Amino acid sequence: MGLQIQQRNTEAAILARLIQSRTAMDSHIARYLLSLDFEPEDVDRMNLLAERAREGELSAEEEAELDSYLHVGNLLTIMQSKSRVYLRAQEGTPSPQ
Repeated sequence: MGLQIQQRNTEAAILARLIQSRTAMDSHIARYLLSLDFEPEDVDRMNLLAERAREGELSAEEEAELDSYLHVGNLLTIMQSKSRVYLRAQEGTPSPQ
């Protein structure tokens, strides 16, 4: 039997599976995904949590919050990357290597 990695059912993991199950993309969706970004208040909170983590001062609740930000940020990065690839393909521009 192979080793299986169990993925936690966080909101980000569930959303990632939902998005990955959809194969159709269009330029409107791609451009919308590229427009998404964290609000300044969220960026400030992430920076504060990251600083507390470096200092070894995160509570369990703060660690879970930071993990959530990281998961959502990673998911956003993947979605935006797929959007860029899609738009380049639509424009006939080769992807950078």
